[in-house]
Amino acid sequence: MTTGLFESTRRCLALRDPAAKCGAVAELAAACRAGLLRFDAECTVGPIGPPGRPDRPWLVDAARVPRRRLGSAEGRTALVHAVAHIEFNAINLALDAAYRFRGMPARYYEDWLSVAADEARHFQLLQQRLGAMGKSYGDFPAHNGLWEMA
Repeated sequence: MTTGLFESTRRCLALRDPAAKCGAVAELAAACRAGLLRFDAECTVGPIGPPGRPDRPWLVDAARVPRRRLGSAEGRTALVHAVAHIEFNAINLALDAAYRFRGMPARYYEDWLSVAADEARHFQLLQQRLGAMGKSYGDFPAHNGLWEMA
């Protein structure tokens, strides 16, 4: 049974739970590589609002994200959190590129879904590192500048 590439991509983009999003993206990229997705041309591009994201981290204006020194454990942990946030946004940006643009060669979609899966792996690794540091994704405020810029 095949599923629609665009509808599946839109569902992944809307997922709020990071673990669910990472798992769904990995499955979607694998299905695309295996040729199990159909190009569902009947799925029109709907308005793309903010992507699915968890309730935390709290999104604040970029100027209000606290600056921390890397010489402290808290500063290093905040840096890992910031990179994890960038990776989470990169998942959404790659999914958006695959969902938004229609009529591209199949390789275009395969590449963007592969990028999304890579970013999901990076995010999961950074989440593990945060856990080893005694924190979780969402424990520090972040900004939405990357998504807003795109």
